Amino acid sequence: MTRAVPVSPFHILIRTAALFSATLASARCETETDTALVNEKAAYFFDRFGNAILRLAYSYLHNTQDSEDVLQETLIRYIRTAPRFENDKHAKAWLLRVAANLSKNRIGYNKTRLADELNDELIAEEREDLSFVWQAVKELPLKQREAVHLFYQEGYATAEIAAILSRNESTVRSDLKRGREALRKILKEAYDFE
Repeated sequence: MTRAVPVSPFHILIRTAALFSATLASARCETETDTALVNEKAAYFFDRFGNAILRLAYSYLHNTQDSEDVLQETLIRYIRTAPRFENDKHAKAWLLRVAANLSKNRIGYNKTRLADELNDELIAEEREDLSFVWQAVKELPLKQREAVHLFYQEGYATAEIAAILSRNESTVRSDLKRGREALRKILKEAYDFE
């Protein structure tokens, strides 16, 4: 004995999406009667197997929102393909298989999305961690600070820095060397960094 799916805004949304998808899929159906039959079957499968599909998706995803998305996508897949089933048991098996595959796809998608979010966080943390270095650069004498900034932050070569600052290239290299040594000393004292 299956429990009836309670009516909620989500369920109305699914039915609306299913009907919308059915109109898109009507090109696959030969007549309006076929389209109406597919819509009717989709509503029947939703009422009959909606909870089972939702429970299966939740067992994979452990997230209600993602599980609801899988339920909706499963019904949309049914409407788009409009397969013919021998009986309800066959229909339920097909719907559950589709839901399982969609759930597995969602797990992969969620892992990728989580990895991207972690990479963004790590990049942000790296920048925050490097902020102490740029604080130390601000403590350098002006000539060394200019050379270090243009070389490391802006990416200019020593010849280009010499042209920008109207200095000899050997002077720029000396300023960079002195700046690095001074930074080592500042960072060691302030942050115990070598």
